[in-house]
Amino acid sequence: MEVLEAINFIDLTWTNVISLLIVGFIAGMVSGFIGSGGAFVLTPAMMSFGVPGIVAVASNMAHKFPKALVAAIKRNKYGQVDVKLGIIMGIFAEAGVLVGKNFMVDIRNAFGTVGTDLYVSAIFVVVLAVVGGFVMRDAIRGKKKGQIEEKHEAGKLAKWVQSIHIPGTMVYFKSLDAKVSLLFVAPLGFATGLLAASIAVGGFIGVPAMIYVLGAPAVMATATELVVAFVMGMGGSMLYAFDGFVDIRLAMIILAGSLFGVQIGAIGTTYVKEYVVKYVMGAIMLIVLLSRLIKLPVYLDQMGFIAPLSAGLTSVLNYVSFITLILALVVGAGAILVALIKGIAEHKAQHAPLLDKGAAD
Repeated sequence: MEVLEAINFIDLTWTNVISLLIVGFIAGMVSGFIGSGGAFVLTPAMMSFGVPGIVAVASNMAHKFPKALVAAIKRNKYGQVDVKLGIIMGIFAEAGVLVGKNFMVDIRNAFGTVGTDLYVSAIFVVVLAVVGGFVMRDAIRGKKKGQIEEKHEAGKLAKWVQSIHIPGTMVYFKSLDAKVSLLFVAPLGFATGLLAASIAVGGFIGVPAMIYVLGAPAVMATATELVVAFVMGMGGSMLYAFDGFVDIRLAMIILAGSLFGVQIGAIGTTYVKEYVVKYVMGAIMLIVLLSRLIKLPVYLDQMGFIAPLSAGLTSVLNYVSFITLILALVVGAGAILVALIKGIAEHKAQHAPLLDKGAAD
């Protein structure tokens, strides 16, 4: 009971409610488009509104699984989801969620709310730098080489993984068009769940893992990650709820906005090239990275790890971090809408001659 009584949920003013609805809508578009769940935008956004890090993570997991289910069903209609791979990775992810959740609770009990704020932000900076940089580099290389026009081909690591045959553990996955040992899938799923329980973002590991380690096409990897997000989000939210860390008000507000945005993002993937998905994913990651990096000195000051910052400098850092996060939202929404509009226009242009010919006949 002591932990439950120490939790402080934010007051919901009309300004906060409307802002969270907008943020949820944009994050929903991002989620449907790149399959990460959108929490890498939502968690920092909620923290910017004053939500404690552990509550932001828990509430995001609570809103994620119904949204992920809607997006997965939508994208499955386009044949982009590998349900089997998603469910299997999701089951292993649940184990990672349990470990990650216990670790977060231990940090809060030892260092308080600011401890989880610092931990979540630091993990964001490290993971975003690695994954965001790698994805952006891959997108640039893919565009230069014109790989998008060619049939998807697994990389060297994925080919090696697919070549390893361990009796009794091999499972065929349609997204890979190959059999892969569960001994490779298990640690990837566990790591995805561990990260999801720590910062509410498992797609940072799940999506790249399916692309670069298992050999799935980017479009199918992002769609299949939605299934993983549903499975581990449902279990993770219940685990956090048992300890009283889920703010159901925030979860429902964000979900209301996300359910609309996620469908727009999901439709967009049917009209864009694979490298565009990676471009959008990498760009948003790197901008959010900058937002959390700017905020780190504030948390370090509050923890007493660095010399005290002046009130003026603290205010500036908070403001710049918030504005940078808004920039990430604008860039993400803008890139998805532009890609969708251009993709639809190109699709119509390509099929117009066929329609005209059919009409003439």
